[in-house]
Amino acid sequence: MIWEFDLIILIFLVITAIISLQVRDLLSAAMIFGIYSFLMCLLWAEMAAVDVAFTEAAVGAGVSTVFLIATVFRTSRRSSD
Repeated sequence: MIWEFDLIILIFLVITAIISLQVRDLLSAAMIFGIYSFLMCLLWAEMAAVDVAFTEAAVGAGVSTVFLIATVFRTSRRSSD
């Protein structure tokens, strides 16, 4: 394991988690959540847990992000802000 690579991924994970909590647009939050899941996939793969990384890529970064984006597009806004 390369600790520098782990540290970079960890920093990006913390940044994406904070940004996804701070952003006010739901579509942006869903996309940032997809990026977070992809970074988790990289971290699992780097730790030699390839089966967990593949599951995270398929379910976390793939299916969940698509479902969240589809849900955002199917909802309507009640307020004008």
